[in-house]
Amino acid sequence: MKNYKIAVVPGDGIGKEIVPAGWKVLTAAAEKHKFSLSSDSFPWGAGYYKAHGQFLPEDGLDTLKKYDAIYFGAVGDPEVDDTLPAMLYTFKVRTSFQQYVNYRPVKLLPGIPSPLRYKSEKDIDFVVIRENNEGEFVQNGKIIHPDSPYGVATDTSVFTRMGIERIAHYSFKLAQKRRKKVTNVTKSNTLIHSLAYWDSVIEEVAEQYPDVQYNKMYVDNASASFVLKPEVFDVIVTTNMIGDILSDLGGAIMGSLGLGPSGNINPEKEFPSMFEPIHGSAPDIAGKNIANPLGAIWSGALMLQHLGEKAAAEDIVKGIEATTQAGNLPLDLGGKAKTDEIALQVIEHLQKSVPA
Repeated sequence: MKNYKIAVVPGDGIGKEIVPAGWKVLTAAAEKHKFSLSSDSFPWGAGYYKAHGQFLPEDGLDTLKKYDAIYFGAVGDPEVDDTLPAMLYTFKVRTSFQQYVNYRPVKLLPGIPSPLRYKSEKDIDFVVIRENNEGEFVQNGKIIHPDSPYGVATDTSVFTRMGIERIAHYSFKLAQKRRKKVTNVTKSNTLIHSLAYWDSVIEEVAEQYPDVQYNKMYVDNASASFVLKPEVFDVIVTTNMIGDILSDLGGAIMGSLGLGPSGNINPEKEFPSMFEPIHGSAPDIAGKNIANPLGAIWSGALMLQHLGEKAAAEDIVKGIEATTQAGNLPLDLGGKAKTDEIALQVIEHLQKSVPA
């Protein structure tokens, strides 16, 4: 029996509730599809930082490197400077493990009315592919004389040909498996050096995929189109910061950020990939068993898909869809179902379905 070793990092706040809920679903899917998951759990995050002065220990990356994948919850605490979690945990893992693809599906689930009153499930079904290691979030900057009248602050984006080419190739190959359409979301009319270069390299890659329709859209137009005509999108490829913002907007048009899954993917599998819901640690509702676990459960499905267990991943998504279709919704979607109840309902639907 095939076994996968998973590093489980619940993190902070509701991460400690949604990750165990998601893990129950994952193990049920593994049992049904005749493979196994073994795990080790690590208490890293902002809470660990308060106790130890760091978000993960010195050998933390070496420890994580031994696993097939990382199943992560959320990081952040009101008592910890909110510039630190990304710098000292999330970005550190993503860059060290060359997780240059951030994969975020946007799909309206059955039984959930879209906030867009004229749109239905057939209109909202696309993927945001965000370049995850370069761009605006490389933290290449400095603050000089902050308290003086001539204080200066800089952050310089970094775009490389290699970085642009590899995210573009990933996006076009993904589109070949979907509806064969790639939209490059950019802002090269004002960022006339960095994003003009981004555009030119992506256009070069597009020529290698004549079967895929390619178009370019400025981010202001794309933001409006998310709301007015989301049906025009299939695969979106965009930069680190633009993708971060747009994928949260995608979660909103699905009905809640609590639904959104994501994968931080190293496609070559030279390093483990990390899978996490798109929302934060939500400390205000932590410990109440009311957090929405569907984003974490769906992220687990993305993890299984990445590991090659496609049938199990599809089964989990079907379980999610059956759960929402039946109206078993959490508080953020206007329902009353508890975190653990939703996980059990997904498992029940998963176990009833016939394997593909």
